[in-house]
Amino acid sequence: MDRYLDPASSLGEIMFGLIMTLTFTLGAGIVIEEEGREGAREMLIGLIGCNIAWGVIDAVMYIVNELFTRGKRRRIGEIVRRSTDVREGERVIAGELDEMLGDVMTAPERASLYTRIAHIVRTTPATANGMTKADFMGAFWSFWLVVISSVPAAIPFLLIDNLSLALRVSNAVLLAILFITGFHWARYTTGKPWVVGFSFLAGGIALVLMAIALGG
Repeated sequence: MDRYLDPASSLGEIMFGLIMTLTFTLGAGIVIEEEGREGAREMLIGLIGCNIAWGVIDAVMYIVNELFTRGKRRRIGEIVRRSTDVREGERVIAGELDEMLGDVMTAPERASLYTRIAHIVRTTPATANGMTKADFMGAFWSFWLVVISSVPAAIPFLLIDNLSLALRVSNAVLLAILFITGFHWARYTTGKPWVVGFSFLAGGIALVLMAIALGG
């Protein structure tokens, strides 16, 4: 999975799926109280169906974003190849990379690097911007992470006969996973795991309450 999605994207997909699921389950108490097990069944079908739909949307958007990113690179490459002034091509490349490299390389080092990149671009034929296996695998994992994050919400209803208790356990499990997601995310940053974990937990609850208030 790490070959196709960076950690931020993977954890972001999981967090999104958890928030979508919590939006359903935190507001499901009244439905379960009025309709019993049938209401619980409909709630589970609804939340899994919603996450599947959003998983498909995320997968499509992943492919669109990859095609857009490569298309932007191809456009820059075409500008460099068509340029009759070598310096113009280097300025185009500098416009794309200066912000990223400005803190780690000196101006002369960047200029030398841009010269080499421009030379490679001018001497390398353009390639087609078609979809690749990596695009489909990244889309698959984007879909799967959103969908799989809804599964823990269903397990308590399969194991506990008391629906009200099952709902509370379901919510607790999802909130715990939200904390664990933030805790794990901190490994890729300089943040403190416990602080980031609780921040994710608080932020996730706030987003869920906002979604519910807006009719989501």
